[in-house]
Amino acid sequence: MSYVPRLRELYKSEIAPKLKEDFGYSSVMQIPRITKVCLNRGIGDATADKKIVEEALDEMSRIAGQKAVPTKAKKSISNFKLREGMVIGVRTTLRGDKMYEFLDRLISVALPRVRDFQGVKDKSFDGRGNYTLGITEQIIFPEINMDKVNTISGLDITIVTTAQTDNEAYTLLKHMGVPFVNRNN
Repeated sequence: MSYVPRLRELYKSEIAPKLKEDFGYSSVMQIPRITKVCLNRGIGDATADKKIVEEALDEMSRIAGQKAVPTKAKKSISNFKLREGMVIGVRTTLRGDKMYEFLDRLISVALPRVRDFQGVKDKSFDGRGNYTLGITEQIIFPEINMDKVNTISGLDITIVTTAQTDNEAYTLLKHMGVPFVNRNN
């Protein structure tokens, strides 16, 4: 028997039927699902020190479980000492089993490690069913060795869904286990 991530199995067996019933979908294809998770980290200090880029790439690759790629500046901006083509960030996109594994680790291990954690805000939906979450410290992930971290920086996590509305996406993520703060609509 092949391995199936816990969240994927939970989605198929419990969450999808619950969503179909709640929203009254006539087809299985209408049920919202997560298509990808994008991780992005800006490193503005990279203009001064090239070593920061390698550290950020290594950390992002550890967190995501797959190789991260550098993002480069499209324009030169003299006030920021930035030239076109300089590395200003790192990113990676997770799909399939790696995506479900990452979400499971984020929800059950990393987020509870945040200091004074009350839950994540539900205001970060974009109107098209996608959710963006900002992490202020990369050290909440267990893959990061605290002794080797020189600078603490954050990253953005965007969860892209097939949901048509924010309410559908909120319900999907809530059933997946994302710990939202009380929803006020």
